[in-house]
Amino acid sequence: MANALPDMTIEPVSRTPTPIERSEAITIDAPPKLRGKAKLLHGLQRISSSPSLAQLGRRRATSNPYSGRGTTSCVSLASGSAPRSYDNSYSSQASAAGYSTAPTSMPSTPGHDTPFFDQSGRPFIIRRREQGSFTPGASTPTSPLSQEMRPHSKRGISPSTHSAIPEILEDYFSFPLPSSSRARCADFDFWGEMPHEIKLAIFAYLTPKQLVRASIVSKSFHKWCFDGQLWTCFDASEFYKDIPAESLAKIIVAAGPFVKDLNLRGCVQVEHYKRAEVVVKACKNLINATLEGCRNIQRSTLHNLLKSNERLANLNLTGLAAVNNGTCRIIAQSCPSLEMFNVSWCTHMDAKGIRTIINGCPRLRDLRAGEVRGFDNVQLAQDIFETNRLEKLVLSGCTDLTDEALQTMIVGHEPELDILTDLPIVPVRRLRHLDLSRCNHLTSVGVKSLAHLVPDLEGLQLSGCTALTDNALSDLLGTTPRLTHLDLEELAELTNTLLSEHLAKAPCAPGLKHLSISYCENLGDMGMLPVIRACSSLTSVDMDNTKISDLVLAEAASMVRARSSRTTCAWSRPVIGLRMVVFDCQNVTWTGIREVLSRNSEVKKPRGVQGEVTYPTEIIALKCFYGWQMTVDEHMKRVLKGDLPAAGRLERKWTEYMMANEEAGAEGAGARRRRRRARAAQMLHADEEEGGVGMGGIGRRRRARSNGCTVM
Repeated sequence: MANALPDMTIEPVSRTPTPIERSEAITIDAPPKLRGKAKLLHGLQRISSSPSLAQLGRRRATSNPYSGRGTTSCVSLASGSAPRSYDNSYSSQASAAGYSTAPTSMPSTPGHDTPFFDQSGRPFIIRRREQGSFTPGASTPTSPLSQEMRPHSKRGISPSTHSAIPEILEDYFSFPLPSSSRARCADFDFWGEMPHEIKLAIFAYLTPKQLVRASIVSKSFHKWCFDGQLWTCFDASEFYKDIPAESLAKIIVAAGPFVKDLNLRGCVQVEHYKRAEVVVKACKNLINATLEGCRNIQRSTLHNLLKSNERLANLNLTGLAAVNNGTCRIIAQSCPSLEMFNVSWCTHMDAKGIRTIINGCPRLRDLRAGEVRGFDNVQLAQDIFETNRLEKLVLSGCTDLTDEALQTMIVGHEPELDILTDLPIVPVRRLRHLDLSRCNHLTSVGVKSLAHLVPDLEGLQLSGCTALTDNALSDLLGTTPRLTHLDLEELAELTNTLLSEHLAKAPCAPGLKHLSISYCENLGDMGMLPVIRACSSLTSVDMDNTKISDLVLAEAASMVRARSSRTTCAWSRPVIGLRMVVFDCQNVTWTGIREVLSRNSEVKKPRGVQGEVTYPTEIIALKCFYGWQMTVDEHMKRVLKGDLPAAGRLERKWTEYMMANEEAGAEGAGARRRRRRARAAQMLHADEEEGGVGMGGIGRRRRARSNGCTVM
């Protein structure tokens, strides 16, 4: 058998006892034979210690103990003088005969090209050949290498000499890693090295009040907190009471070129003329400006602000004494992009200034001029008609507005009429919201002109126009399919016919959300019951000081229950779906209030075996008689918290208290007053059913009535 190394001899070991010293072989089970990829991977794992690479012609590394002739042959794998000891990385390798031959970490099957493998299954012993003669069959002594002749690895680490068998060189991978002390990095300034944009993004999460507080942390924080890019939207209405005037002026000066939205509503700190001048000089790029309530601002300061901000789109000057017709002229010349203009309660201007704005601002969509004088001007009305750009027009409190002026705004001056329908042939108006509340000079003739010409109208406010009758709204309600808000407060001439025959059957009924009929003393159950049934999207109903009764409350509770879906989750929280105001309604009793409270806290249990308990998702919020309001509010609080059992207990206890109170006072103090109110309610109900006074049936013969029950 050929010798793999020149200085090492391989001889078979006889199976009979001989005086030659040899190490006892470790018998292990033969591992399964590997194939394919597993065999390749296993062969690669044996590269670190297997000497079989010599036959493959691979150049050995300089740190390999077998690279030299005088060093590799000095090691014997058999020693009888000392017991064997293996590290964790130096484990036995099984050969085909069941003996350990290779120092690897996993068991493997040696191949046929291994120089230490014999087909006959006999183990071999590798011995050292002395420099002199060698006698076959004789035991040759072994000796460890000297320290200077031991090989060194690439890292300069010598093999360990503390092995249990000094003759065996330890595996390379069993050497301990050198303890390398890493150099400590210099302190990293995280905030200082952070990019400018990221710092601004972090500070942008703070509110204005928090930014002012954070500015006292350090000089750098003070610099960043007052960076103008953080104050593009400056709304001082939320913190104007807590911030000193100096800080407010400093913020505006620092953020002046960046401020686009400026809201100084209620901010009295800038009313001083010096601070106002600072604001004017700093702000040059305003788009939205609100100066409502700054009553002491000088007229010259206001004019300079308007001249230096040509990009203004929304301007709110409510209640400013410095505003006059000259201010409107400057706005028309300097702010061509104006879209919203609010000059309500500006007493030093009139309709002439409004006309200048109408003609000078081609993008104007929203005009609010409440309590401005001079709207009886027909020329101004004609300009509004010809431009036809306004989508929101607020003229609340304009007592000078007449029917002629309103008709001119809608149909123009002497329009052409259709022969068949007798309607003016003019383009439809773009109005979406019209507020004519408290215009006392308006009558049904002027309001009736809105019919068929405002199909996009969504909000109509006519409260306080006491001269309006059913004739003013009968045609208008039928031609406004998008109407969602209707305010008819204090229209005492309206009757139940308008509600039951026109509003309940109008195309806008399914989408109506807000209805106010407060102080319409002629309206009662006959008009409101059809409206509650038809207007299933109602979210707010004001009915204080009307003739409605408990029937309307019960119908409203039923409507909310029908339109809302119930849930099976016991932890869900209901929301307020309908708000009702029933102040001073003499026909509303505690029984109607109890009906609403009971529906709010109702928990429906299944009738049969199957099914789950359901809970409400929408409830009704009530404003009623002040003596009952505390109970109603406490019940609402428990329902919104999800504590329906507690709300139910409160409703039952209150019912017992009210019943006991009625029984105790049936014949006591106030009995006469209660009987009188009961008779009045009974007669009113009979009138509505038979067409009496409540239905306009004056002069009809009524049947005799007897007194009803004495207990309400």
